[in-house]
Amino acid sequence: MSTLMKQDGFEYAFNPSACNDCAARCCTGDSGYIYVTKTEIKAIAKLLKMDEKLFVQEYLFKKMYKYSIKERKNGDSYECVFYDANSNGCSIYEARPNQCKTFPFWDYYKTRVDELQLECPGIIEDKAKNV
Repeated sequence: MSTLMKQDGFEYAFNPSACNDCAARCCTGDSGYIYVTKTEIKAIAKLLKMDEKLFVQEYLFKKMYKYSIKERKNGDSYECVFYDANSNGCSIYEARPNQCKTFPFWDYYKTRVDELQLECPGIIEDKAKNV
């Protein structure tokens, strides 16, 4: 039995056991940005045993004043370069960016629960909060 995750201000809960069968829809699909901070760049580069400058050159691109992790095209979809389809998981999970750690509790989804449910099978509306 899985424990539902909840966060104040969100009218839904998240069942993390749904990740086992989901095919990582949060790591694949529409093109988007996965922003990383300087601290996260250091941690990921260390995990990969890479020089930070080489890591930035190889795996990131600049979007205005921020860095984002590159994607790769896979059919009609895009996926994070660190998504490993063979294991249905993240190859940098231990050092994944905060943006990934906080999914699905993003402010964007506070008013878009229907959209989130299409992407994430682990989303359960909290009917008690809607009353």
